[in-house]
Amino acid sequence: MSPLFTLRKAQRAGDTDTSAERYTHALVRLTREVWHPDCTFDRAVGLICEVAAEALQVERVNAWRYDPQRRCLQCTHAYTRSDDRHAHPEELETLSLDGNDYAVTLEEVRAIDASDVESDPSTAHSVGALRHYLRRYNICALLDAPVRIEGQLLGVICHESVDSPRQWTREEFAFAGSMGDYVAMAHEIARRQRAEDEVQHLRLHDATTNLPNRDYMVELIRQRLAAPHPLARPAAVVHVRINAAHGTAMSASAPTLEDVMAQVAPRLRELVSDQPASNPLSLARARADAFAFVVARGASQADVVRLAERCVIAVQTLPRQHEEIEPVAAVGIAFAEVDESDARVLMRKAEQAADYAREQGRHAVEVFDIDHHQELVERLRRERALRAAFANNHFELHYQPERELGGGWSGAEALLRWRTDDGLVVAAEFIATLEASDLILPVGRWVLGQACVDAAQWPHCGNAPPMLRVNVSAHQFDGAGLAGDVAAALASSGLPPGRLCLEITETTLMHDIDRTLAVLQELKALGVRIAIDDFGTGYSSLVYLKRFPIDTLKIDRSFVQDLPHDRTDAAIVAAVVGLAEALGVEVVAEGIERLEQQHALQALGVERLQGWLYAPAMAQAQLRELFAAAPG
Repeated sequence: MSPLFTLRKAQRAGDTDTSAERYTHALVRLTREVWHPDCTFDRAVGLICEVAAEALQVERVNAWRYDPQRRCLQCTHAYTRSDDRHAHPEELETLSLDGNDYAVTLEEVRAIDASDVESDPSTAHSVGALRHYLRRYNICALLDAPVRIEGQLLGVICHESVDSPRQWTREEFAFAGSMGDYVAMAHEIARRQRAEDEVQHLRLHDATTNLPNRDYMVELIRQRLAAPHPLARPAAVVHVRINAAHGTAMSASAPTLEDVMAQVAPRLRELVSDQPASNPLSLARARADAFAFVVARGASQADVVRLAERCVIAVQTLPRQHEEIEPVAAVGIAFAEVDESDARVLMRKAEQAADYAREQGRHAVEVFDIDHHQELVERLRRERALRAAFANNHFELHYQPERELGGGWSGAEALLRWRTDDGLVVAAEFIATLEASDLILPVGRWVLGQACVDAAQWPHCGNAPPMLRVNVSAHQFDGAGLAGDVAAALASSGLPPGRLCLEITETTLMHDIDRTLAVLQELKALGVRIAIDDFGTGYSSLVYLKRFPIDTLKIDRSFVQDLPHDRTDAAIVAAVVGLAEALGVEVVAEGIERLEQQHALQALGVERLQGWLYAPAMAQAQLRELFAAAPG
C-alpha cells in the first residue's frame, strides 16, 4: 500500500494525529520508498512531491534543477494536489532568476518561508519569468527548500500555497527542509547506482567493441539453460574466431588485433539487428580473438548453420584497411542438448568446433560432434588433474644444459615436468592444456621463481657463471604482470638479472608490435636477457627485429634435424647466423643429437649448442654435479 493512499485513508477516516505525527508518518513512509532498490530517481521525486503536498496540504509541489551558469531553474517534476496530477514532461518550464532576490536567498538559507509573496523580501520584488509564474498560478505563499549535496546547490523543492497568504509553522518549516534532504538523498542514491552500473558494465563488457564479454555470456547461457520453459533455453552457441592473417613482413602501420576486432564487431552486430524478434540473438566478445552468439531455441539447426555462414561472409567482405592484414573467420557451432546444464561446457564445445574449423585452413565452419566432445572431456579431465598436481606440488623442474664449443657448459634451459604415479610426464604432453586454461599463469610464475632459486645455487663452470633460460608463454607475455613477476623472482632468489634469459616465441612477439616493444623494454630495464625461441618458424619482420632489444636467436630443431644433408636447412642456418652477426646477438641451436649435426653447425658459425648429444634434461642435483665437475 502506498504512503499516499495510507495518508489519505487516515484523513478520510477523520484521523486525529497532530501535524507533527503526520509529518513523522510521511517521513517514515518516504524513507522506506526512496531507499527501495526498485525506486528510480524520477519515481522518488514524484513520491516526494505527492507526499509533501498531502502532508503540508498545499496545492502545488514542484522540483526544480538549478543552473548556476544560466541563473535559472528548470522544472523536473510538478504535482498539483487538487486534481492529483503529475505534469507531462512537455509541460515543464524554465524560470530565469536574473534580477530577482530569490536566487540570492535560496543559496543562503535552509528554506524560504514566504508567508506572503507580495511582502516577503525574497519574492516581493520579483520580475520577469518568476513574477509571471507566481501570478499565473495565483501563488500567495511559498515554502521552498534548497537541495544541496556537500554544500553545492543542486536545486529546490517548492511547496506552493494558492489563493491566500499562509503563515508557516516551525514544524512545516522543518518538514519542508527535510523534503530538500530527501531529494538530495534520492539524487545521491541514483548517482551511486549509476556509478555501480558503470562499474558493472565495465566488468561485463569489452572496452574495444562495447560488447558483452565472456563472463556476461556465460551467465546469460546459464540463466537460459535453467529457464523452466524449453523455448527460453538456447538452441546453440556460435563461436567466431578471428585470425588476422598477415604476410611475412609487417609495417609499423599494420593494424593490431584490437583494430581488427573493432572492425569486425559492427558487421556481426548487423546480423543481430537483422534477426527476427521471434529468434533473438545475443552477441559477445568471448575471447581476445573471438566473438560468440547465443541462438534462441526457436531457431532450427539450418538457421544456426546459415548464421555461421553469414559470419564467414561478413568477415570475408570486410574492406581491406591494410594490405598486410586479411581477417579470416573460423566458426564453430555447438547445439545445446535437451539436458544441457553447464554453460561453460557448451561454450567450450563451440570453441573446440572453431579450433577444428581453423585447422581446416581459411574461412570455415565446423559443427561440434561426439568425437570432439570426447576430446573435450579428456581435456577437462586433464585440466582437473593438472590443477590438483599444481596444488599438491607434483610439478618439478628439470634442466637441459647448453654447451659452448671449446668452452664447456654455458647454461641450462628450465623444463617443466609433471610427476605422476606412472613416472615423469614431459611438458609437451600437457602444455597445451595449461595454455587453454588460466592455470598457465600461476604455473608460469612458479616456474620462473623456482628456476631462479635453483640457478642461484649453480656452481661456476668455466670462466662465467651459467645462464638460466626460462620459457615465457604467450599468456604470460600478454598479461599485465610479467615484469613484476620477473623482478619478484630475482629479488627473492638473489639471482643476478644478467644470468636470466627469457625465451619468447617468434609468434608471441609479433602478436602486437607496440605492446611487445613496451614489455621488452620493461624486461630489459630489469637487466635480464631476451631470446627469440624457435626462430624461423613464425612470421618475423626484419624491420621489427631490428627494433627489438634481443640478445639471442635460438634456431629451431626443425632446421637442425636434417643437417648436414639438407642444403635448404643449411642455407637457413647460415642466414640466421649472418643476421645475428649483423644485429650483434648470439645464436643457439637446439635439438642436436648426432655429431655430424654439430660439425655442420660449427662450420656454419654456431658455437652454442643444446641437445641429447651433450646431455639430456636432468634434475637440479644432477645438473649441479655436472657443472661442478666441469673444468674451471
